[in-house]
Amino acid sequence: MVVTGLAIRRMTAADHEAVGAVGFAAWSASDAFEDSYLDPAVIARVKREFAVFPSQGGAGIYVAELDGQIVGWGARENASNYVSDLWVHPDRQGRGIGRSLLLHLCDLIESEGLATVRLDTHARNSGAIRLYERCGFVITWRGLEYSDSMGVDLEKVHLEKALSHP
Repeated sequence: MVVTGLAIRRMTAADHEAVGAVGFAAWSASDAFEDSYLDPAVIARVKREFAVFPSQGGAGIYVAELDGQIVGWGARENASNYVSDLWVHPDRQGRGIGRSLLLHLCDLIESEGLATVRLDTHARNSGAIRLYERCGFVITWRGLEYSDSMGVDLEKVHLEKALSHP
């Protein structure tokens, strides 16, 4: 699906606040987390993480902009072939924005000559897992993993996609 009018570009310093707000809105709207994870201290910690991440992620963050508004973003962090984040504002989900962002990041990784793209998500994040699988990713691992941003163990899945090279 092509999203008419969608522009994907590198994040700028002027985008930091919007990027953090979109990420937190998408995270807080997710139904992937058990209520036990969502005590006020965890929520405050995650909100703070989203607020500071854009200034730390720098050039590895790409934003999706529609009608002059940031509606989603994706980031590469910790490894050159790792997509650490993919967030779309809840009001804009299901319209191809996440797919466009993910495929853009895959194209960047492939252009660097890398053979695979890796990512992970919460094991109950069924919408994201469907998106990733439709984009050619396969689950390679499922288990418990500690979340630094939330400060709790989460059930996670790791996914990987093989890239083709010219």
